Amino acid sequence: MRYLVPLSVFVAIVVVLGIGLTRDPTEVPSPLVGKPAPEFRLPAIDNANETVALDDLKGRVTLLNVWASWCVACRDEHPLLVKMAEEEKIAIYGLNYKDEPEDARRWLATFGDPYVRSASDFKGEVGLDLGVYGVPETFVLDANGMIVHKVIGPLSERRWAKEIAPLIARLGSK
Repeated sequence: MRYLVPLSVFVAIVVVLGIGLTRDPTEVPSPLVGKPAPEFRLPAIDNANETVALDDLKGRVTLLNVWASWCVACRDEHPLLVKMAEEEKIAIYGLNYKDEPEDARRWLATFGDPYVRSASDFKGEVGLDLGVYGVPETFVLDANGMIVHKVIGPLSERRWAKEIAPLIARLGSK
């Protein structure tokens, strides 16, 4: 009996850890999925006198990709975003997160600019409103600006084919 309580606690811990190890760390539930994206109006990366707002994303299914020039994983996913933009699979908007606008412009000039427009979220306030854990993160928004899906971490060809493309097809991309 004396060993039964510690053994039970040990077994419970092993079960909980075992369940945790089988989960995908990029699948963190977002409380915003199924809700309207937060309103925003931020300066555009390419022209600080112009703005990018949530209203610009409405009217069609869009991707809102949160990125930064200092983000190594953003560099990994960027060729896929460029390819998607070239193939006109979906309108992609960027949210440049906690980054110097000049660094962001230089990065886009070097690696290509897949974005219809990219907004400068220098203070990270919109990212906070979106519940961003880190960059990159990508949100799929329907034509009404509703968040229908969130991807944490870099997009991949596999994730695009299995998750995002079928979702966009159901929603109607254009």
